[in-house]
Amino acid sequence: MSAENIILVFAAVLTCSLADRPCAQKIFEPEQNIVCVCNATYCDDIEPLSTIPSGKAVIYVSSLAGKRFAKATVPISDQKMSADISISVDARQEFQSIMGFGGAFTDSVGINIASLKETTQRNLLKAYFGRNGIGYNMARVPIASTDFSTREYSYADTPGDMEMKSFSLADEDFKYKIPYILSAMNLTGGNIKLFASPWSAPGWMKTNGRMKGGGTLKGLVNGEYYQSYAVYLTKFFEEYAKNGVPFWGMTLQNEPSSGLLPFYGWQTMLFTADMERDFVKGVLGPMFKSNDATKNLKVMALDDNRLWLPRWADKIFDDPDATKYVDGIGVHWYFNALAPASLLTSTYKKHPDKFLLATEACTGSMGVHGPILGDWYRAEEYADDIITNLNNFVSGWVDWNMCLNERGGPTWVNNFVDSPIIVNSTADEFYKQPMFYAMGHFSKFIAADSVRITTKVIGKQEIMATAVNYQGRRTLLLLNKHDRSQDVSIADSATGHYILLNIDPHSIVSVIWNKQ
Repeated sequence: MSAENIILVFAAVLTCSLADRPCAQKIFEPEQNIVCVCNATYCDDIEPLSTIPSGKAVIYVSSLAGKRFAKATVPISDQKMSADISISVDARQEFQSIMGFGGAFTDSVGINIASLKETTQRNLLKAYFGRNGIGYNMARVPIASTDFSTREYSYADTPGDMEMKSFSLADEDFKYKIPYILSAMNLTGGNIKLFASPWSAPGWMKTNGRMKGGGTLKGLVNGEYYQSYAVYLTKFFEEYAKNGVPFWGMTLQNEPSSGLLPFYGWQTMLFTADMERDFVKGVLGPMFKSNDATKNLKVMALDDNRLWLPRWADKIFDDPDATKYVDGIGVHWYFNALAPASLLTSTYKKHPDKFLLATEACTGSMGVHGPILGDWYRAEEYADDIITNLNNFVSGWVDWNMCLNERGGPTWVNNFVDSPIIVNSTADEFYKQPMFYAMGHFSKFIAADSVRITTKVIGKQEIMATAVNYQGRRTLLLLNKHDRSQDVSIADSATGHYILLNIDPHSIVSVIWNKQ
């Protein structure tokens, strides 16, 4: 590294500043794990990035050492700079458009928000959806109960009610979902894409007799139970619309493959790819298109792990009658070790008119269950997966529960997991985990309708990277999972400009600059 380059990096360090309202750190021993504490009177935040000085790039850094959106301004040069790692970004080569990022409004999320005082509730929602929050613009809403409910319930629990005359939303919808969804809609000015996912039909409609455990809808595919279930789903969207909540999309079934397991631990229902294809083209698709509440829904198939790709997508999209009713594929991150990310790319290239969306992920479901307060390495898991997904044609990434309690619930089946925000209702406070900041590095700085552009890492392959372009503004996301800092030279190939950075050990970095 030349003396001139060292001076440039040193200058960047001198101009470093913290987020507008810095993290109120709380450290958990013995690992020295760090969370940021928020309550009724204080919560760290980050102003939207408006103007970028000419000839400069702005960087934001979060790290194992404790940085949280630490901001710095660095110079852009027309002189090529050498470093151990070079990253070229080329806005002349474009790929998929980005829809956005978000999380899920489960019953458990609403229960935890409701356990806080009103002002603290507001601060939690603002942290995700507010102007000075991390810019979520997508949210998933379960249709009836899930493992992250306190009971097993549907919206039509009267056996034999094939016409769904008894259909009604549950108390949970009015207490724990709709009010907070409306708040998120208000905070985003309505710029939020809501999509719904069913876990199971009412138990009496299933072959095993209850929502919990594997089974299918009774009878033949597209028989009377399938017809009735389509009415059930349509009524959900009608009732939410009546309560001021319109939906952008839906997935046909959460993790349909889990319905193969007769003793599965919570709500599920089996659909194979063939069953989804036949149901959507024969019953659900035509019904949705004839109803004002559902006619414009973006329908997603699969909503399960990527190991089912591309076969699942092929079954649906290669059928001319089914493909016209299905817009995309939803993928989860569980069991990724069994299936390379290249399956996403091959699926997209076979069906380039359809989108891919990551619809669920969480840590703490395997290995050490539940929350680990302040764990940085779970943040790295998030950032790694988001970068990998974006680089393989996925258009957005939606987390699972947006907040849970200190145990990782409530969950009626004791399926405790982790979350980017952990609520301590006794103290009327909540903790922003490192995962929250990992999400924010993407959701805050990648605008909806940005387009992914070419990114190449040259030299030591110790930095993960992805980049987007939005109206001439480049955003480069970097992840260093190593114990040492990394000197990185960034080349904007379209303009011939360069940026030199020293990337902290175990850090996530957003680099933003305008076309010069």
